Amino acid sequence: MRIRPSTRFWGRGVVLGLVVSLAAACAAAKDRYPDLRDSHDPAFQRDLDRLFSELPNFWDGVRKQELSLVIADVTDLKRPQVAWYNPENMLYAASMPKIAIVFGAFVEHERGVLDFDEETRRQLVGMVNKSSNVDATSVLRKVGIERLAEILQDERHGKLYDIDRGGGLWLGKAYDKSPVWRREPLKNLSHAANAIQAARLYYGFLTGTLVDTKHLPFLAEIFGEPGLNHKFVKGLKGRDDAAIYRKSGTWRNFHADGAVVSRDGLEYIAVAVDTVPEAARGFVDGIRLIDDFMLERAGLAKPGS
Repeated sequence: MRIRPSTRFWGRGVVLGLVVSLAAACAAAKDRYPDLRDSHDPAFQRDLDRLFSELPNFWDGVRKQELSLVIADVTDLKRPQVAWYNPENMLYAASMPKIAIVFGAFVEHERGVLDFDEETRRQLVGMVNKSSNVDATSVLRKVGIERLAEILQDERHGKLYDIDRGGGLWLGKAYDKSPVWRREPLKNLSHAANAIQAARLYYGFLTGTLVDTKHLPFLAEIFGEPGLNHKFVKGLKGRDDAAIYRKSGTWRNFHADGAVVSRDGLEYIAVAVDTVPEAARGFVDGIRLIDDFMLERAGLAKPGS
């Protein structure tokens, strides 16, 4: 797959970031962009229901609460269209919560307490691109695990872990052999995510509501050029017009993937967290199905057509 910066969204922060400060940009952005949780689109939902109508295993996972899935069309950032299945169902998500460490690092960088020196920049890329546990643990310690928990629960930072709305992104243990610091209170999970909170974080990157858009080129470097060819990346392999920015997670039966998929004329967020062994293969087939659907919906040609 050819990975390239999105000229519509990920790349546009270069200019914007030169003329606005973090505080002004985030405050203004929050006024301009809705919360994805308030952007559920019934027509979009009905179309996805029909798309999945002949997949009994999918519906079985939804019914058993083994799956959390969110698809958000963000081609028009100010008018996202969202469909979901168990969006607030928090599950063990293995390495996916490393995206929370990335977010925490940017928050602390903007506060002036974390320098993005050459080592830290390399570690931020490595912990996402190769899912390096060593790099993730190093950056987590620079942010501070207690401080990260504060950031994730802070209303000013989107409340990406919200105990009143199913939890969300949580990281209560480093990615090494050290003991658990604190499990989240709802399901006693050490590394947790639900699809809507992961999607909200990606949307916050795109809109500048969580991180100043001047950082979008570096975020594209962190999340682009995935080094692991599985799940969503494997499913979109060969679709050379698509750029994918993602972070996955895998441990035993637990599988997760979340991505921004971008091409000219279409941008969407897809996040899935699942708890069955066959989910890894299901993610490959599922993202192809979703991508074809999104292309057709946008009036764009499908691959090979």
